[in-house]
Amino acid sequence: MAESTNTSAFIRARSDEHKEERLSQIKNAAAELFATMPYSEITLTTIAEKLDWSRANLYKYVTTKEEIILEITSDKMTTYYNSLLAAFPEGNQFSKEVIAEVWAGILNANQDYMRYVAYLNPVIETNVTVDRLAVFKKKYYDLAYTLTDRLSEMLKIQKDSAYKLQLDVLFYASSNAACCCKNPLVQEALKKINIMPPQMDFYGDIKDFLQMRLSWKTTP
Repeated sequence: MAESTNTSAFIRARSDEHKEERLSQIKNAAAELFATMPYSEITLTTIAEKLDWSRANLYKYVTTKEEIILEITSDKMTTYYNSLLAAFPEGNQFSKEVIAEVWAGILNANQDYMRYVAYLNPVIETNVTVDRLAVFKKKYYDLAYTLTDRLSEMLKIQKDSAYKLQLDVLFYASSNAACCCKNPLVQEALKKINIMPPQMDFYGDIKDFLQMRLSWKTTP
């Protein structure tokens, strides 16, 4: 029988397996809130309410909402980089046009991760412990440097240029993804001043950006 997660029936996890299950429940609840409400309105209280837990029970596993968001970002980051590495195997001879098309498709499929990246440096990384941040940064650099090596080989460019390329693409995509999000407050403000912003094409814009950056980085 599935264990109830309501406050009265809450039983603290006693094993690593149960702890991971609890953390997964917390991450799922926070991710659902992140997808439907402004970041500033997400609190440990709203997360606890989503789980039907008390704040005291939530505090047994996390101390800030940023700790939760950092864990979610880590999971989504791994999916993004592994998708790129799988799409661009070692020794491939893809043209710049194909690279741009495939990379844009992967970015489009990982727009949710791009939204988390938009909050990463200015907000999330400022309110977590050094130990948690060190674990996250280790995973990031392991993945980013592996992709850097792959891009350097594919595009015949220096590693520092390859790293800058993947970072530029990540930041551009995260900025676009954040702009593409449906923010009720922004929508209400634009309606109030009778402004209708142009429709954004995330995939098309990212593909154009990639083609431009790839051409510039690989021009002799």
